[in-house]
Amino acid sequence: MPNGSTLIRGVRPLGAKPTDLLLANGTLVATGAQAAEAPADANVVDAAGLVALPGLVDLHTHLREPGREDAETVDSGTRAAALGGFTAVHAMANTDPVADTAGVVEQVWRLGREAGWCDVQPVGAVTIGIAGQRLAELGAMADSAARVRVFSDDGHCVSDAVLMRRALEYVKAFDGVVAQHAQEPRLTEGAQMNEGELSGRLGLTGWPAVAEEAIVARDVLLAAHVGSRLHVCHVSTAGSVEIIRWAKSKGWAVTAEVTPHHLLLTDELVRTYDPRYKVNPPLRSSSDVEALGAGLADGTIDAVATDHAPHPVEDKECEWSAAAMGMLGLETALSVVQQTMVDTGLLDWAGVADRMSTRPAVIGRVPGQGRPLAAGEPANLVLVDPDAQRTVRADRLSSLSRNTPYAGRELPGHVIATFLRGRATVLAGALVQPEPAGVLR
Repeated sequence: MPNGSTLIRGVRPLGAKPTDLLLANGTLVATGAQAAEAPADANVVDAAGLVALPGLVDLHTHLREPGREDAETVDSGTRAAALGGFTAVHAMANTDPVADTAGVVEQVWRLGREAGWCDVQPVGAVTIGIAGQRLAELGAMADSAARVRVFSDDGHCVSDAVLMRRALEYVKAFDGVVAQHAQEPRLTEGAQMNEGELSGRLGLTGWPAVAEEAIVARDVLLAAHVGSRLHVCHVSTAGSVEIIRWAKSKGWAVTAEVTPHHLLLTDELVRTYDPRYKVNPPLRSSSDVEALGAGLADGTIDAVATDHAPHPVEDKECEWSAAAMGMLGLETALSVVQQTMVDTGLLDWAGVADRMSTRPAVIGRVPGQGRPLAAGEPANLVLVDPDAQRTVRADRLSSLSRNTPYAGRELPGHVIATFLRGRATVLAGALVQPEPAGVLR
């Protein structure tokens, strides 16, 4: 799309009545009747029937670079993010080398700026090499150009209580947050799927809910004790929801996220032994799925985070026991949330904006993101067609990997346009390559 002003006509902000939005110089400059006074040469987007949301913010994305560029790169991953309606993502630290120094997080941050598809906020490791032995350079990463505020050993639990306490105390100095991968390692040795009757029938080592819940309970108490911020990654059990609800009732600074796949998919899918459904934490029971949806609806769970985890074909197309854990999520997240939360009446579009943009931006301390669709705010927004239906095809995804659990499944909704500071990164459902002349390919 050419540079200059953009007039979005007839869009429904947060699902409300149709109106016009005028974008210029990276800002949403006017709405309603004032937007109608757009310059004569403004680019016009006919958005009749579309819903406008603030640009989505993902607290949990694996971009794999540096080290595993065969699975994903910052460029390919953020292309997928833009197609999914995201204008900011948090890149997790379990790369190779691990993002445990100022140098590595700055590298990831600069790669994101060079790609230009969305803002990339690096997540710093809590411990050196995510090995759970010694604290990483938390202060140096916070003071770097990347301005890291979220720290996580995701993929591994900070299982040592003393080390977790020290991390929570340390990040208070710069208003950081520790994002915990809640998994008691000794309770999950060799675990392959959710523990229950089905795991016994299938002959797969069970992954008990208590392995997650024990760490969540310990860590909310530690966060309260030191007066620090704790974020619980990819909550997957009904018990975890109850513990977090209790912690919030005490006024403690605890937040939590749920993935789209844990809102929709259950452990029944593991009957197929299809490695696409192997994930950490594992797919849980239908009662857990119901509790997660209710927790997201009532605000106990603050955010939807994709846990986008790309893997090369050879790591997924193999026997179940040898397969890597993880699923793609960026390009399908909003559709899954529409199906599980909006179409069921659990959330309206304003609620989706809150859980997928506003709250994640606040938790991650991301400047300029998650802001209201109001005059004077940064023009980070997404336009979605809620009436569209599409069948997911793995070979048409922008990610370098193909391990989507939704291949062949029909999902509602489709991202039509994504704007990053007023510049279209996606238009008419297709990527818009940044060029000096602003020409749409």
